[in-house]
Amino acid sequence: MRTLQVKVKPNAKVERLEELSDGSWLAQVKSPPVDGKANQELVALIAQHFAVRKAQVSIKSGGSGRMKLVQIED
Repeated sequence: MRTLQVKVKPNAKVERLEELSDGSWLAQVKSPPVDGKANQELVALIAQHFAVRKAQVSIKSGGSGRMKLVQIED
């Protein structure tokens, strides 16, 4: 099991996930932060990046903020 600290930037032009020098991650998603759309896109992006199913990715905290703790189950 892995836990990532992710800063999310909604309404981005490109969808991207990158690791920062401090070990946290920056996720840029195209969706707006409305009705959980950005969170759904974030889960899909992380699942794709780490080659796991979306069901294995969950947002543990920060569901309504920009800083989130995301857990990936192996």
